[in-house]
Amino acid sequence: MPWRPAIGALDPTGPMSDPALTDPSVVQPAALAAARAEFDSIDDAVHDLLMRRAALSAQLTANGMKANGASFRPGREAMILRRLFARHHGPMPRATVARLWREVISSSLRLQSAFSVATMAGAEPLARGHFGLDTPLRTHATPSRALAALSAGEASVAILPSPADGEPPEAAWWASLDAPRLQVVAALPFLMQPGQLLPSALVVARFGADATPRDRGLIRLERAPNTSRDAVVAALTAAGLPPLRLILSADGLRALAEVEGLVTPDDPRLASLAPLRAAAIGGYAEPEPEEAPSPQRPESA
Repeated sequence: MPWRPAIGALDPTGPMSDPALTDPSVVQPAALAAARAEFDSIDDAVHDLLMRRAALSAQLTANGMKANGASFRPGREAMILRRLFARHHGPMPRATVARLWREVISSSLRLQSAFSVATMAGAEPLARGHFGLDTPLRTHATPSRALAALSAGEASVAILPSPADGEPPEAAWWASLDAPRLQVVAALPFLMQPGQLLPSALVVARFGADATPRDRGLIRLERAPNTSRDAVVAALTAAGLPPLRLILSADGLRALAEVEGLVTPDDPRLASLAPLRAAAIGGYAEPEPEEAPSPQRPESA
């Protein structure tokens, strides 16, 4: 009787061409083959959608739909991720969803504009995690040099350390930020690590932040040497801008207030803070927790 090849043996892509399916340790080779075929089908569908998304980004650029505006819209990106998190379920972690879509969004951004990042040594992983592995990135020795690169148009955004209480003048970049020409527009990471309460870095750009349903605004203040922290808090509260957090520079003469909601340079509430020379320096969409919030249980009667 002549030898006949097994079904699929002549097809290099057939299920029996995979050595794992003839491995005696595989308990259900037929079921594994069917699962792998479904994986391949899903991968093809995902790839088709990614190519379709990239083509749409390229079309926006070709049609000049964003010729007069910044391609990087951090508020819009935050709302994309929030929408995906809200519909997400199953075993895949939110962190994986964030990493995947940050790469997808960053790829679209690079298709629409010549986008690059200025940051400081040590912040590269944070920058890459948010703006993608292929985005041009240059590190600088100090915040002032990163801001100079942004100001000169050598970078699209600057990523700088999140402000902290009592910083020395060379570290307190926010105290001399050339606002409103340069403004804070985003916070990193957008998906906070477990136990992380504050962002690790802020993103500065040459445009204002986009509004989302949940934002934080930043207001820079100058105070006289005899003005107490409590007096600054009271002034902000009286103006309708109660601070969620108040940061003081090392010399105590500059303060940075974080408030609920974005505050624009022409916000009328700033007028009553004229003695403190209040200036809005931007803001950011509130980051999301890595773990999905647990649904609240109804209170027992």
